[in-house]
Amino acid sequence: MRLLIVYSSIDGHTREICACIADIARAAGHEVELAEVESTTAEQLQACDRVVIGASIRYGRHRPAVKAFIDRHQAEIEARPNAFFSVNAVGRKPHKRQADTNPYVRKFLGQIGWKPQQVEIFGGKIEYPRYGFFDRNMIRLIMWITGGPTDPRSVTDFTDWAQVEAFARRIAAG
Repeated sequence: MRLLIVYSSIDGHTREICACIADIARAAGHEVELAEVESTTAEQLQACDRVVIGASIRYGRHRPAVKAFIDRHQAEIEARPNAFFSVNAVGRKPHKRQADTNPYVRKFLGQIGWKPQQVEIFGGKIEYPRYGFFDRNMIRLIMWITGGPTDPRSVTDFTDWAQVEAFARRIAAG
């Protein structure tokens, strides 16, 4: 199987998750290509047997390029087995890791025509020291409101890596 993993990553954590999925798929004997959403072509989609799209959320939204990509390539995506995953801090809460319980994913899926065959939500990563003044303070405010970490020196990875590995194994199994 030739797997194409298309991603949109703001700070690199979604790409890190994609790399984990790719490693597991390669270990299962599959050929894997990672591609940023802005540079993925129709030819890359047509050459793959399966496609996975991974996208992070910042301030409650996936980046506009993700929706544009899906709108532009919906037929190619739907022509093969496919999956979508979202990476967001709301996913740090186990009861918010389902498409129907995660408000951002539910809203996003309602805005696109594509209905992914598999949907997964992973907790994101907060890296306060990496952010600029505005992002650090806005994210701290959001975390304060929602009961998350607010120490501006902290780095917190909410990702359940066992969940990522299980998702990757399902993708690799076909």
